[in-house]
Amino acid sequence: MTETSQNSLYNGFEDWAQKILAGDSRAISRAISTVENRDAQAAELLKRLFPHTGRAAIIGITGAPGSGKSTLVSALAALLRTQDRQVGILAVDPTSPYTGGAILGDRVRMQAQSTDPGIYIRSMATRGALGGLSAATLDAAAVLDAAGKDFILIETVGVGQDEVEIARLADVTLLLLVPGLGDEVQSFKAGIMEIADIFVLNKADLAGADRLETEIQNMLSSAPAPPPWLPPIVRTVATEQRGVQDLLQTVFRFLEFSRQRGIQKRQQVEYWRQRLVELLEERLLRRLLQDVLGDGRLEQYAASIASREQDPYSAVDLILQQAGWHEAKQ
Repeated sequence: MTETSQNSLYNGFEDWAQKILAGDSRAISRAISTVENRDAQAAELLKRLFPHTGRAAIIGITGAPGSGKSTLVSALAALLRTQDRQVGILAVDPTSPYTGGAILGDRVRMQAQSTDPGIYIRSMATRGALGGLSAATLDAAAVLDAAGKDFILIETVGVGQDEVEIARLADVTLLLLVPGLGDEVQSFKAGIMEIADIFVLNKADLAGADRLETEIQNMLSSAPAPPPWLPPIVRTVATEQRGVQDLLQTVFRFLEFSRQRGIQKRQQVEYWRQRLVELLEERLLRRLLQDVLGDGRLEQYAASIASREQDPYSAVDLILQQAGWHEAKQ
């Protein structure tokens, strides 16, 4: 690459980054598409944006399908806009089995906010990622953070007990439960109940709301030791904006509590520890697949293992040796 083309590429990234920092919606959309597609440009762009991140508050919203997540996200966004806050919304949708893209149901349900220039809405496909988030959600949140969004609302897919990944990323995690879905608390108890900073009893005008709140309170009281923050239960009817103001005030209370107690800082350190490992895994695997297992060699190894000519463990040892990564003998 000539010096002229290098300078042109550098200036192109700088111009792109400056447009994002200025809140340009088209530049933001292009950036999120780039990180979703895992393009080589993504890392260079994120390097330029990273010094401008760390200011947005990230609110994670999770819960079972039908609990009203999209409606609550829309209601929270509308309320934040009355306070002149800039809002970004990342709605993670299931991947379409036909197109590989997001079904975009959340964006359809948030049409009332889609014309507000102070709100940026993006649906993202999971693309096979577990934990209720897209693999690119983390980087997309960083783009919105750099773009000056005060709050980033992330709505997970909503598939049940494995919706725990959001707690790593979010500064505060809201777990939506609704009455009338059977033994609600028991159905979630194995995993997701532990990540809630705030329980949201949505559709609280339905029969069974009192019983559900009692179940949650009983579960919280059964903890062996009282936590520093006992997750409160906030009742809402998001379709009518009822209880949303109380919920937002509770979110503000938790964010202040987390900041004062150093919880937020410790969570961020742990998040970046895990994120560094993920980035290393991604980068090293890409290099391995390109440099050592290109030209059909991965398929050759797979065929020899399937025919029992070779075991997979010896194959991995050989691949690592070819890559120059020699493990010490045990």
